[in-house]
Parts: sequence; C-alpha cells; structure tokens
Amino acid sequence: MKTPIKITAYGGVLGVTFAGALGIGSLTGSPIDRNEELSTHDTGHDSSDDADTDSHGSGDADGHGSGDAGGHGSGEAGTELPAGLQVSEGGYTLSAITAPESTDEQGTLSFSITGPDGEPVTEFTESHEKDLHLIVVRSDTTGYRHVHPTLDDDGTWSIDWEWASAGTYKVFADFEPTALGQGLTLARTFEVGGDHTPEPLSADSRVADVDGYTVTLAGRLVAGESAEVTATVERDGEPVTDLEPYLGAYGHLVALRSGDLAYLHVHPEGDPGDGVTTPGPEVRFAVETPTAGTYRLFLDFQIDGQVHTAEFTLTAADGGGDDDPGADTDGDGDDGSGADADGDGDDGLDEDADGDAGDGHDRDDTHSDH
Repeated sequence: MKTPIKITAYGGVLGVTFAGALGIGSLTGSPIDRNEELSTHDTGHDSSDDADTDSHGSGDADGHGSGDAGGHGSGEAGTELPAGLQVSEGGYTLSAITAPESTDEQGTLSFSITGPDGEPVTEFTESHEKDLHLIVVRSDTTGYRHVHPTLDDDGTWSIDWEWASAGTYKVFADFEPTALGQGLTLARTFEVGGDHTPEPLSADSRVADVDGYTVTLAGRLVAGESAEVTATVERDGEPVTDLEPYLGAYGHLVALRSGDLAYLHVHPEGDPGDGVTTPGPEVRFAVETPTAGTYRLFLDFQIDGQVHTAEFTLTAADGGGDDDPGADTDGDGDDGSGADADGDGDDGLDEDADGDAGDGHDRDDTHSDH
C-alpha cells in the first residue's frame, strides 16, 4: 500500500495517571473513523492548515471532564468531547509535526506547543519525572513508542527519529503548561510514505514474551466498571522481584481502544520506596473502560536499566449484561469473548461517530478529519 506524506489533526487520547494510590482511568466518547490509513495516494501534503476544523473545546477549564485524582478524568459519555480528540484545547495547540518522510531517512521529529497568545510555550510542570510524554503508534497499533523529547529555549520539542515502517501514525503529546495548571493531551497524525500492509488486530492475548521475560495479565475488563488488572513478570519460569522504578513507578500501562485509538494511561498502585509496594513480580492497575470492545494494552517496565514493552489484546465485556462465562481472566487463551480478532472493525463500536453503532465503517470523507 502506498501511503501519502501528510500531517493532519487527530484525536484519540485520554491520559489518566495516579501516584501514591490506586490509579483509575476512564475513557468516554465516540470512536473515530480510521479510513485515513487506507489511503493509496502516491503523494501527500501538509494539511496542518486544516487543524482548526478539528479543534473542539470542552466545558471545563482544564478540558478533562471530571476531577479525577490524576487530572485527566473525563465526564459522562456523550456529554463532553474526551481529552485528546483535538489538536487544540484550552487555548493550547500542538503544532504541525516535522519528521522524516520515509523509512529510509534519519532525522529529527520536532514540534511545539503554542499558548493562548500564539507563542510557543517554554514553561511546563513536570509530571511523572518528565515535562512532556510523547506516544507514537501506527494506526493498526503496531510500532508503539513512548519517548521523551527535549525542549529548546525557543519552545521547540525535538528528538532523533527514524521510522521502522511506512503508514499512518498517531502522535500524542501529554503535558502540563505551568500557566494553565492542568494537564492536556493533544494529538495529530503523521503519514510516512512507502509501501505497507496494515496488520490485522490480533486475537485476545494475555501472555506476552519480550526480551526473555514472560508477562501475564489477569483480570477482566468490563465497560463502565473499575476492574483490577494484574501484570505478573517472570523469567525462565521464576518470578521477577527486581523491577526498577521507571518514571516514578514500577510499571506504566497504556490502553488503546480499537477503532479510534482512544488512549488511557494508568500508573499502578503504590510508589517505589513507600515501604509497602514491592518491586514485582506483580504490578496492579485499576482500569475503567468506557465501552465494550477490543483494546490493545502496552506495559512498560524496567530491569537493569533497560525498558521493556509487553503488548496484549483484551476485550472489554458489556457492563449491562451478565458476565461472559467464556471470558479468559487468567491468560490461558480461552477467552470466548467474541473479540474482533481480524481487525475489520466490526466489533459493535460506532467507529465512525455517526451514531450507527452497528456498521463501524463510515466511508464519508466528511468524517475522516476527526
């Protein structure tokens, strides 16, 4: 598949972080059409001029709905636009992204955050040991990266960059402007030119093998309910008890909802060095998913100075009905959940935000900018 080189505004981010207590994150809102990733044009363009069409303010001063402890909670479904579904919020804007345009280039990924006065912001409040967290993932949930660029005096964020594969990528910036006093998550898409074939969404999987470690997720996601998810880290069949603090925690969990890639970032229970929280083998999270459907989860953990990322696929059950007796809650592979394992989007979500929850495929170009 040929992918054009262009930059467009994209929404799909919600961040929820907690420290010193059990972290609970929630996502709300309508899924978004993924038709852009299917583009077959040979040439592209910088569509950052279209950003204003994607700007959506919310009713709260901080733009994040309810006042959950992490500063990134969201309001009731359907009443407010979820955080991250915009390039601008609260007077702050994620600029057009500059990056290598193909996989055979090495260069720099850079951008800036402009404030209400239109000038680049240079003062940020540290959150989880960094002034800004950058999440980059391809629209088919491959190529996940969580990195931390540096800030120049002129307000430009930058980091050395090389793309592993072509395709449409979502770039999420999570930060807190000091002047605002609240966290924001803004997002754009960046398309990397070249041939590529989107990967189908994997079947539900609770066990991940990464760099010689085996990580298992236990627990069951239920739409609209808080569910405990426990990650257990092992090596060669033995429990790992020497997890190291990474960004102030023993683990970082990111969940991406299939379809719109709505984003949830949750820190685990407890703090390293608090006298209670142990460095493995278990790391516990409390996760609240907004809707039934399939989610991709990415767990970052650090050992011997090296960060490892374990990837999973889980299906959240409908909270309005009886428990699914076939749900896999222990990682044995017998999920019985009816997940959309083939990545065709037909999982019951309204993936085009047109209210028709059954089709999941709005090919009307008027929706592709969201």
